[in-house]
Amino acid sequence: MNGSQYRPAVMSVDVEDWFQVENLRAAVSRESWDTRERRVVANTQRLLSVFDRTGVTGTFFCLGWVAEREPSLIRDIVSAGHEIASHGYAHRLIYEQPLEEFRQDVVRAKALLEDISGQEVLGYRAPSFSITADSLAVLAETGHRYDSSWFPAQGHDRYGRLDLAEEEPRGNGDASTADSSRSALAVRPVMRLTPTPAIREPFFELPITTRRLAGRVLPWGGGGWFRLIPAGMFRRGFLRAVTRSGGGVFYLHPWEVDPDQPRVEGIRRDYAFRHYVNLKRTEDRLERLCRTVPFARADRVLKLR
Repeated sequence: MNGSQYRPAVMSVDVEDWFQVENLRAAVSRESWDTRERRVVANTQRLLSVFDRTGVTGTFFCLGWVAEREPSLIRDIVSAGHEIASHGYAHRLIYEQPLEEFRQDVVRAKALLEDISGQEVLGYRAPSFSITADSLAVLAETGHRYDSSWFPAQGHDRYGRLDLAEEEPRGNGDASTADSSRSALAVRPVMRLTPTPAIREPFFELPITTRRLAGRVLPWGGGGWFRLIPAGMFRRGFLRAVTRSGGGVFYLHPWEVDPDQPRVEGIRRDYAFRHYVNLKRTEDRLERLCRTVPFARADRVLKLR
């Protein structure tokens, strides 16, 4: 694999199906989920094949709803050498639910995923990166060791209701350069979590990679921007962030390699654009990225196992 001179970055997958995406919520009711065609198994298997061909291992943030209905998929992910982490159970935005309801959601998902996978679940990623400061304490208290939900990019209507800018990042890179943001660091201790009897271990934040260009902090860690930005430009920018800031986090979803998924009408134009742009190119772009960047599982980057 090329790129051996670079520090490892985290490869991550948010395991949810096409009809569970927040951008489609206005037209796809939660009550209809069980009536929809499930495509998550075939699409996740496509990702597993890419990772197998390129020698990449990563972290799969699995939705409890999916795991409950497709337990064999979770076991296949483990058998292929990847980490199982939690994406919660019901895919609800954190700041739209009471904190106790959020606690019940993550406890349910963690127990379900551990029972199916036989693997302790250490990590969590919030639906649509809807993390809050209060929810971090809940995650630590319920046995999680890290979160990867902080996406401090500018100009998005749901990302990043969290401010860790005052924390001292961990890493040796120069994060003050014109094309890199401090938040691109792969590992950030969440020092605001005061140790209590319920929080016995260090708890870490793994921010999604961003890039500072022309005075703006742009999302540069996957998703729609990965499909929109020219492939070579994205790879170069991601490698620059990884090498200059001490690491990075890339993410995508199984539905992003599925150009044949059902088309949903009746949603905002910008949401439709974000969801459907360049789906035909994702798999090829991902394979080239995996052959360029040294990726690893989050638990191994954090040295938690």
